Amino acid sequence: MYEHTALLDQIKRTYNFAAQIPLHSPCFSGREKNYLNECIDSTFVSSTGPFVYQFEAAMAQYTGARFAVALVNGTQALFLALVLAGVEAGSLVLTQALTFVATANAVSYTGARPAFIDIDPDTLGMSPAALMNFLEQRTRRKEGGQIVELITGRRISAVVPMHTFGHACRIESIAKICKEHGLPLVEDAAESLGSLSGTRHTGTFGLMGVISFNGNKIITTGGGGAIITDDPELAARARHLSTTAKTDHPFEFVHDRVGYNFRMPNLNAALGLAQFERLGELVQAHRQGAEKYAQFFDTFSDGPTLIREREGSRSNYWLNAVRFRDSASKERFLHAAVKAGIFARSVWRPMHRLQMYAKDIHDSLIHTDEAYATIANLPSSVQLPAVN
Repeated sequence: MYEHTALLDQIKRTYNFAAQIPLHSPCFSGREKNYLNECIDSTFVSSTGPFVYQFEAAMAQYTGARFAVALVNGTQALFLALVLAGVEAGSLVLTQALTFVATANAVSYTGARPAFIDIDPDTLGMSPAALMNFLEQRTRRKEGGQIVELITGRRISAVVPMHTFGHACRIESIAKICKEHGLPLVEDAAESLGSLSGTRHTGTFGLMGVISFNGNKIITTGGGGAIITDDPELAARARHLSTTAKTDHPFEFVHDRVGYNFRMPNLNAALGLAQFERLGELVQAHRQGAEKYAQFFDTFSDGPTLIREREGSRSNYWLNAVRFRDSASKERFLHAAVKAGIFARSVWRPMHRLQMYAKDIHDSLIHTDEAYATIANLPSSVQLPAVN
């Protein structure tokens, strides 16, 4: 018979930390200090420097994207990607309610509003069926090709699915729907570096993908993000706009439009490059940690179940998510975990349940509400032996 104490004991045995057990901590066991010292010695710590370009090259090569543009964080990367995709004030961006608030915030920064689509219960990512149903039942195509929402008349300007906790959503189907309807697809791949759908990396199915390198991600630059794309014009515009739209001149400061100070500093990129060198090992370690959790849960017929990668995908298992039998079981576990010094957490409160997004358009969100009621995240840190 499953009891919460068994799971708490399993977590304590796995991590064996003397103090509190974090949800996810970074792993610095490579050449981070060497690269940071090299960056400091060069004095190029703030401005775009050689580590930025090396970091971007590593990102592009790893993900299979033609271009990568390193930026200050994932939120601003998503905001800039939406601007580049043509999202305008007053339009609607279709996204999911089960996501970190930064997704909806980035939409809001453009002056657009989010409209929330339900998820698939197995991937926790946007449901292609729900997306298609929304487009068929709640939108119409105007003369000239624009798709507008029936009640508000607002233009649908983009679709932003998320690969939740590193699990690839059914992105191929979403991409097909977007192509058929002429809608720009921007993937929120903030959490899914190292995850595949089929043989392709998440973030490479749409116009652009966005990745986060925050301190709690699978690799970190301290704070940072990136846009990946196959479009050379979009990559060039992203670099230009993120460096205050400064034109090339040997000594004059000439800017040709209102730009943003969003480029990743060289110091952060130095840290990230060392992290990238061990990304394959980190992904494998995360997958092994998920397998240990799965084996534990498999011993109980009446216990929680681990969210697993869907068939045909490969997850980085950035954060392990577990579905409890009901909301009461989840709440009892989380209270017990806090008392035991274990930093488990609930999935995010869905966006339509937050005050600033409560009045925004959404579909039934049945699976979203069910996920919020029953799913929690478990400690998912990994450590690698230090590089000599």
